[in-house]
Amino acid sequence: MAEKFLALMADLDDNTQEIMSGWYKTLTGAGFKGVQTPDLPYHITMAILPLEMEDEAVARMQKVASDFTEFPVHLSHIGMFAGGRVLFAGPERDGKLNAFHEALEFDVPQPHPWTPHSTIIIDEPETIQAALPLVVKSFKPIMGKITKFHLCAFQPKREIAAVELKKDNKHN
Repeated sequence: MAEKFLALMADLDDNTQEIMSGWYKTLTGAGFKGVQTPDLPYHITMAILPLEMEDEAVARMQKVASDFTEFPVHLSHIGMFAGGRVLFAGPERDGKLNAFHEALEFDVPQPHPWTPHSTIIIDEPETIQAALPLVVKSFKPIMGKITKFHLCAFQPKREIAAVELKKDNKHN
């Protein structure tokens, strides 16, 4: 299968990765697996780009990383997209998250309006509906942090670049 698109993703910190992995472990323990890309860190997708924009995307990542420090995101709620196939943890939109997204916007049409989210599981609607009570029971709002971002091509997944944001020494 040939690669079809690039995804520019903002990765969540290690502690948030661990907490979200726990939510997913609860699901797998109950027999839910999902069809989301395995071994992808929990993240918030910032942009979907055509394959030919790889060099431009890497350059933009490097520029934005020099302008931004790590910043908090409050994963305050769970949600589901229309169609019922994607169950996610949703961050509160604030000025910092919006500014970060705007800095990573490109002048290319996006497949959907930007809804910041971190996917927990993707599957058929009936499966997501069956899994929802487990997520509701295990989910607790958490304060995470955007620490880096990375660019991947999909399908199959190919890691292209990862860039760390500057540390915010005042708040670490």
